[in-house]
Formats: sequence, structure tokens, C-alpha cells
Amino acid sequence: MINADEDALICDLAETYGIFDYESLPVKLVATLAMGLRGDSRIKMKISGAVLSQRDLILSQIADYSALNVWAKTKDAKHGRNRPVPLRVLIENANKKEENDIVGFDTPEEFERERQRIISEVMTDA
Repeated sequence: MINADEDALICDLAETYGIFDYESLPVKLVATLAMGLRGDSRIKMKISGAVLSQRDLILSQIADYSALNVWAKTKDAKHGRNRPVPLRVLIENANKKEENDIVGFDTPEEFERERQRIISEVMTDA
């Protein structure tokens, strides 16, 4: 865990146990305490590659199904248009993007083509 992200481990130990100097403790005790951290602790989420905690994943699913249920009762749904994009997908994609990943468009048509491409890509991932 120290090799994965020492700062995250320090924050988790401080938040959970009030330990600010883990190096002053026996290694076995620190290892035991680190393994006892919640599944949504910074370090465990980093190691597992999780973007959302299980709680947040469930909440996003509830929001997604609610939005889909509302959309299903619209004229757009009858024609297969403007399906809501799942929050989970938006959050996961936002965390994957680089800060320098900026795209510009010269015309509204270029923007619209790219928008449609992204929406169809997201819908196939969902």
C-alpha cells in the first residue's frame, strides 16, 4: 500500500485511526490497521482501480434507472432519441480524461457530429 500511494495511506490512517506518524508504529500493527480500512478508503479504491465507492455506484444506478424511467415515457423514447447518459459512465469517463484533452470545433456541424459519436459510444458501453 505504501508503494501504491503513501499519501493516500497516511490520510486514511489519520482519518480512521488518528495515526499521523505510522512509521513510529510496529510494521505488523500498521499492516493490520491498513488491511482493516474500509473498502471505500482512498488507498483501497486506488489499489482496486475503483472510481466510485459501492455506495456511490448504487446511488448512481438508482439515478440512472430513475432518469431512464422518466425518459421512457417521452416522445423521444418512442423514437429512440435523447436517451439519458448514465451517470456512472459520465463519472468514469471524466476520471479517465487528461486535463489537456481539450477539443475545439470550427463549425456547429462538427460539434454536433462529435456529440452524436460520443453519445452513441457511451450508449454502447452502458
